[in-house]
Amino acid sequence: RHRGHRRRRVRPRPTQQRHDRLPLLRNLSGTEHIGKRVLFSFDIDGTLEIGDPAGPITLTQVRELINRDYIVGSGSDRVLAEQRAMWEKHDIPVHFVAHKHLLNETRSNFQHLDRYIHIGDTEVDKRSAEMHGFEFFYPEEFCSIKPS
Repeated sequence: RHRGHRRRRVRPRPTQQRHDRLPLLRNLSGTEHIGKRVLFSFDIDGTLEIGDPAGPITLTQVRELINRDYIVGSGSDRVLAEQRAMWEKHDIPVHFVAHKHLLNETRSNFQHLDRYIHIGDTEVDKRSAEMHGFEFFYPEEFCSIKPS
């Protein structure tokens, strides 16, 4: 991975060392479940537990979204082949991999959904998401997302 630039942190890191204590998305279960009408795009570094640096969102949480029939993938500054290899290594069948600055292509590949959500840890993530019509959430806000 190219490390020619430093990523600027926008939010302070959680104080706990282990990030697997975050609960699953309680708000996206039960009768509120709307299936594949919501797309989740995850930044990797600083967002997912397997990122560099590690983030608070676990692979168990990602798998849970897929098991609930949401459209799930990554929108990162990593090259697409590296993103695919990462998901394959962990046996997670994501629906897409994308560059975060091209989230508009992801949106056009999955048209007619109710919501497009990007989760990331930097101002670049926020700007890319909002520029392409995605709702933006920081990783620490992940569990507060409501489906409607």
